[in-house]
Amino acid sequence: MHRNSLFEVRVKNIMEETSTIKRFTLQALDGSMLPSFSGGSHITTFLPHPSGTLERHYSIFNISSENCLFEIAVRLAEFSTGGSRYWHQNVQVGDVLTVSYPKNYFPLSFQAKHHAFYAAGIGITPILSMMGELVDKNRSFELHYAAKSKEQCAFYDYIRKVFPDQCHFYFSTGEGSKRLSPTQLLNHRIGTHVYFCGPEAMIQDFTLAAKTYGYPSFNIHFERFAPPPKKDHHAFQVKLTRSDKQLEVPETSSLLDVLLQNGIKIPFSCRVGGCGTCEVKVVEGEIVHFDSFLSEEQQCSNQTMLSCVSRGKGGLVLNI
Repeated sequence: MHRNSLFEVRVKNIMEETSTIKRFTLQALDGSMLPSFSGGSHITTFLPHPSGTLERHYSIFNISSENCLFEIAVRLAEFSTGGSRYWHQNVQVGDVLTVSYPKNYFPLSFQAKHHAFYAAGIGITPILSMMGELVDKNRSFELHYAAKSKEQCAFYDYIRKVFPDQCHFYFSTGEGSKRLSPTQLLNHRIGTHVYFCGPEAMIQDFTLAAKTYGYPSFNIHFERFAPPPKKDHHAFQVKLTRSDKQLEVPETSSLLDVLLQNGIKIPFSCRVGGCGTCEVKVVEGEIVHFDSFLSEEQQCSNQTMLSCVSRGKGGLVLNI
């Protein structure tokens, strides 16, 4: 099977990790091995929703006693757009679903002398497989994991049992409550790489703090599964030099969506500005970057942009 193709899996098991988080175990239809994956990988799932196929991305891990399976955890979002509600209310053991091959836009850095993970809520899922990989490679790491309470802390018992010396928990409610703080980044030795996964505000706060404290940009890693919050989004125009078209990108649409709607074939993948697949060259115009893929130098060059999240100020001329 080609790396970019899709394949079918069967839901082998469903477990309730908390009142809002379910763990789904996926197996090959014939029971054979599923593709291997590295720590931080995710798959795209395609759900047969009545309103149309729902495409959703989930980190994969395997903490079961069986090898060669995919596991994902899905939190029932308070304002679900359909995906998490479908997983929680419709998916049953035995169902056959379509998924993608694993991809990894949140890999471990093996230049790190030490790895420090900061997770909140469902953000723990990519870190489960990362910690497992580091144990296998006998590398040093620590986890700082925040949840509302012990009862709302997914995988609490597993983490305490398997990684007893590396984990620190922070519960914001109840007796002895304690909050996760970016100031803890000051405690790591030089050469530590830090990884953030959780709500957008947490990612922004910890990333800003790490930069302020002097962490080199290549020591800072984070992953988001949704585009950055929309702010200062305005309509803009693009002129395409190779296809000789002029298009309007409305305030509510991405450049990528407009290009695809007009028959311009642009490769894309994550749609959250994290993988670089949809990068396009800019000939003229001012870019407003919202991605987390391009380096500061690349962004400042004003020569390239990720069409899934970044935008133009006024008009852009693109080499497409």
